[in-house]
Amino acid sequence: MFMYYISMMFLSSAALKRMLNFNAPPLKNTTAEPVWKVLIYDRFGQDIISPLLSVKELRDMGITLHLLLHSDRDPIPDVPAIYFVMPTEENIDRICQDLRNQLYESYYLNFISAVSRSKLEDIASAALAANAVNQVTKVFDQYLNFITLEDDMFILCNQNKEHISYHAINKPDIMDTDMDGIMDTIVDSLFCFFVTLGAVPIIRCPRGNAAEMVAVKLDKKLRENLRDARNSLFTGDTMGTGQFSFQRPLFVLADRNLDLATPLHHTWTYQALIHDVLDFHLNRVSVEESQGSEASPAGARPKKKNKKSYDLTGADKFWQKHKGSPFPEVAEAVQEELDTYRAQEDEVKRLKSIMGLEGEDDGAISMLSDNTAKLTSAVSSLPELLEKKRLIDLHTNVATAVLDHIKSRKLDVYFEYEEKLMSKSTLDKSLLDIISDPDAGTAEDKMRLFLIYYITSQQPPSEADLEQYKKALVDTGCDLSSLNYIKQWKAFTKMAATPASYGSSGVKPMGLFSRVMNTGSQFVMEGVKNLVLKQHNLPVTRILDNLMEMKSNPETDDYRYFDPKMLRGSESSIPRNKNPFQEAIVFVVGGGNYIEYQNLVDYTKARQGKRVLYGCSELFNAAQFMKQLSQLGQK
Repeated sequence: MFMYYISMMFLSSAALKRMLNFNAPPLKNTTAEPVWKVLIYDRFGQDIISPLLSVKELRDMGITLHLLLHSDRDPIPDVPAIYFVMPTEENIDRICQDLRNQLYESYYLNFISAVSRSKLEDIASAALAANAVNQVTKVFDQYLNFITLEDDMFILCNQNKEHISYHAINKPDIMDTDMDGIMDTIVDSLFCFFVTLGAVPIIRCPRGNAAEMVAVKLDKKLRENLRDARNSLFTGDTMGTGQFSFQRPLFVLADRNLDLATPLHHTWTYQALIHDVLDFHLNRVSVEESQGSEASPAGARPKKKNKKSYDLTGADKFWQKHKGSPFPEVAEAVQEELDTYRAQEDEVKRLKSIMGLEGEDDGAISMLSDNTAKLTSAVSSLPELLEKKRLIDLHTNVATAVLDHIKSRKLDVYFEYEEKLMSKSTLDKSLLDIISDPDAGTAEDKMRLFLIYYITSQQPPSEADLEQYKKALVDTGCDLSSLNYIKQWKAFTKMAATPASYGSSGVKPMGLFSRVMNTGSQFVMEGVKNLVLKQHNLPVTRILDNLMEMKSNPETDDYRYFDPKMLRGSESSIPRNKNPFQEAIVFVVGGGNYIEYQNLVDYTKARQGKRVLYGCSELFNAAQFMKQLSQLGQK
């Protein structure tokens, strides 16, 4: 059967390009100048566009200016304006104000999520009052209320994410109406996701948690849209059909509470490490540039560190190849790239010096002809070389910044120890030793390690042991409020279900990096463990595997089954479809992380012809998740 490769990046950016072309498909290979226009977005729109289209791509589409809706904007009366905003009260008010002030020649209003009838009427009456009815050319619902970060990864939002965070969903004093609001927000985004994907999924979810509430509401929303045949968003002609194989995708909803250890885990792969230790946000990483080693004169203020931002995108071949690799491999790969680049650069220099030779030397003349050819090819590859140099510098800086954290906090030790805890292997040193070691990690590192120990242990430590641990943690400056919450959580999950097992994961220590990788290497890896990962499935991946391959397993046997295309919503958990699925989307309600994403990517790589996408309500690193746990523990 024909297997296609569907990329979320491609679908989302195609939808945006269509919108920027006044909602008409962009014409291929025309030499015509694009129509110049301005783009007006709100913060939500900005977050959706920025991982997908660069400023250069916007300019190529004819966008001369892109401005925030709520900024002071001067009138540009002879230019059409494309708006890309959420249909909120204040945004609608501002659009009406723009109409009254006659800022632009014409208005193309695109709402990120569906706009209500009453808000449309507000716009209509403002347009009438401003005598601008003819200028409001088009009003569209774009159904793009989610952020695509990778071909196979999306998150729901970045602005106001605290409204749908793990903390918000798990607050003990949450009102039913608030919970309902949170679920509606999540479902609205997921609905947009499936409209963009152009497919109606089969939904599976566990019972009795937030994931189930999302599933019930999403099933209802999809069902209502399919029933309304005239306005259904899933009919063939509107969607780019032909992208889908005959089988519908499986949509697995998981709840963050199924596995709280993974989001706290220290990690060892490149992308997840960057997210854990640096400031990495919507595919952009900020790194503090180290100033030269010269000391500032006595009494002078220390120099301010510069922050430099880099975009890590699909166009960066090195990133695509290595973002899921263990860190030591990345360091070696950067070094190799650097060496080949230097060799190419030296070749260009050598040719140049030969070309500069005076004409007296016969040898030089005869060399000239074949060197001219060589030099021409060398010069024509210069732009490529420069781009390569930029990427090498980028990864050298980013990897060096990560390495500094690994070395100063002994992150390799933490990673290895936590992997052993999670896979229940024998431990080579006591937990108390690591907690009490002043050189190993920050207070937060120690707290993360202890929480993983507490979450994964079959029997919680005895009261006496717990007191000893607590004292050691407090001595190193830990805040124990996250532990209070985890204790309650563990007591509750014990009643509800068995704790998640983490499979027989494992790391093979390959000895220390005692040798410097090669002399003159940028990365001095001395003392860092060279850990090699063995593939193992985390709980989310294991659940996906059971449901995708139709395996019977007590963990997933009572998962609910929804098929929005069935006329009567039958409440059976008996799947109608007996064949394994080829495509699946896993979505974690309550937040996700790059460790889980990477685990799913590795799982998919090992299975030919399968496609798995990962989504989560928000993307947090361990520090951000700890903060939420601490807030819950202070209640």
